Amino acid sequence: MSDSDIIKFEVDKHIALVTLNRPPVNALDRAMRDRIIAIFDEISERNDIRVAVLTGAGKVFCAGADLRARPDVTKIGAFHEHNRVTRETGNALHECAKPIICAVNGAALGAGLGLMAASDIFFASENATFGMPEIDVGLAGGAAMVQRMFNKSTARRIMYTGMRLTAADLYRMNIIEEVTTLETLVPKAMKLAEEIAGKSPLGIKYAKNSLNMCELMPQRDGYRMEQNFTMQLAHTEDAVEARTAMLEKRKPVFKGS
Repeated sequence: MSDSDIIKFEVDKHIALVTLNRPPVNALDRAMRDRIIAIFDEISERNDIRVAVLTGAGKVFCAGADLRARPDVTKIGAFHEHNRVTRETGNALHECAKPIICAVNGAALGAGLGLMAASDIFFASENATFGMPEIDVGLAGGAAMVQRMFNKSTARRIMYTGMRLTAADLYRMNIIEEVTTLETLVPKAMKLAEEIAGKSPLGIKYAKNSLNMCELMPQRDGYRMEQNFTMQLAHTEDAVEARTAMLEKRKPVFKGS
């Protein structure tokens, strides 16, 4: 399988559909990580893409890092280089200029759960499971991911025991938007993607940037930053079109400028 085949990348009507495609469990090796980074960097820059949907082929979303592709601990510098690429895999999603809807079609474990955590909006099929099994395979890591999604007690239980949660568990915790059948998972995610793609591209860009930055800032500073974004957005053609369309009671036509 070529590097271009391990992840399917399709674009239609301003929506990118990105499908992990490395059977049997979509485990992440170096080639797959490099491809993920390249795809989401491309999505950030392409004007014909306004939103992305991330899912997996088969019955597993992503079983995590490929344990057969671990760095050679006897080779100086190998672990640092591996860790750098590992960090950037998630960063490519979190820092992507476009919103990412994660449609989890099966197990999302370890780095697979990390891909979900780095996305913006979560859907899951009823057969999906979630966990951070690092404690059981001689690895450490994942705290930054699980603490973003779960409360203190659950995050620590996940890290200390490697326990797995179901889609129903995450829905009960108000973490995922909806639990669907496997057949309706991607169509429902695509329907939401269509709604987002119909909004102002610049408005969505500012919204995602605001949300990412406000995670790191005190409320006062975060709100001031958002106000600055609002002033910048107010001078764009899209903002004028949004206001005009609202007053004229018609659907806006956005140009992304």
